[in-house]
Formats: sequence, C-alpha cells, structure tokens
Amino acid sequence: MSVFIEIHPQNPQSRLIKQVVEAVRAGGVIIYPTDSCYALGCQIGNKAAMDRIRDLRQLDDKHNMTLVCRDLSEIATYANVDNATFRLLKANTPGAYTFVLSATHEVPRRLQHPKRKTIGIRVPDHPITRAILEALGEPLVSSTLSLPQINTGGDSPMTDPEEIYERLQHQVDVVVGGGNCGYLPTTVVDFVKGIPTIAREGKGDIRPFIK
Repeated sequence: MSVFIEIHPQNPQSRLIKQVVEAVRAGGVIIYPTDSCYALGCQIGNKAAMDRIRDLRQLDDKHNMTLVCRDLSEIATYANVDNATFRLLKANTPGAYTFVLSATHEVPRRLQHPKRKTIGIRVPDHPITRAILEALGEPLVSSTLSLPQINTGGDSPMTDPEEIYERLQHQVDVVVGGGNCGYLPTTVVDFVKGIPTIAREGKGDIRPFIK
C-alpha cells in the first residue's frame, strides 16, 4: 500500500519533500502535482519503475516519455538543442509545456521514441514539483496521470488527490497531495524538424510558438 503525503502547494515542507525523494531513490513510483494535472514519476535510471508507469497507463514503446527537469541547465545532457530553440525554450520556461526534442546518447533507449529517437523535456512551474526536483538533484521520468480507470464522467482525469489515492494506493508507492491541479495537460511543442510544431494544445499558451 502506498503512502499519502499532503504537502503545502505554495510552501512545501522540506521534511515531507525529503520523504518523497527517498521513495523515488528507493525505486518507487510517485504521483505528484504539476502546473498541469497530476503526473506519475520515477527515477531516471530505474527500468522496473518506468515499466510500472507504462503498465499503469497501458502505454506501448512508441509513447514518448518525459524528463521533468529543474531548469534548462540540464537540457544539454539529454537533448540536442540549437541556439534559436534554446532561446525560445528559455523564454517560455518554467511553464505548462512539454518539448519534444532529439535525444542525446545520454538518454537510455527505453526512454526514447524507438523510431524518432526523441525525448520529451518539461520544466514545470509548481512549487512542489520544483522542490522535489531540487532535492532529487536529477530529472524525473514522468507521464501525465491519465488512466481510463480513474476518469470521472468522461475523458477528464481526476483532480482530487484523495480520490487518486483511494483508487491507486495499491499500484504506486507515494501519492503527493498538493490540491487541485486542474485537468488540462501540457501543450506539446515538437522541435525535431527545427521549427516549433504544436503536437497538442493544452494549458500552455501556443502563441509564442506560432510564427
């Protein structure tokens, strides 16, 4: 059974953040709040935990996983980015965007799209997420918490962390309660062909990426 940890959404308690990070480092799968929906997360090098996320979401190997980063200083390790793209990303992070970029050799193959060799990069603007990432000291492998069995009255994902815990307490290790995050996923911007293409319109404003 998982642990429910309620953390203040604006002023995260460091001792509680430490508990979450310890669970991640121990190989756990967490559910945590972001600036666009709740998300599943695990440590970047843990294949078993990542497989658990894929099983929960019923994802195949064609689904792009996302690396949730503290800031863009980590991006060069995991993605190939030219100067123009970097400037555009810097101007729009942190925020509710996922950027699809060409992966570097540092990214494990299991995290990449098998044909396109891409990786999703995200720099969220949520105090709890940012505190977890700062304490962890590395990106989280992550995927939006969007599961058929936790939908309520249609396609909108659940937004109540206590309901999420009630339904998934036997399938994850930690559920972080951080209030209601809303139901809109990130806007996905694909940079693989060199120019930004909106792959999915979500919470993030698409106007900065449309010429």
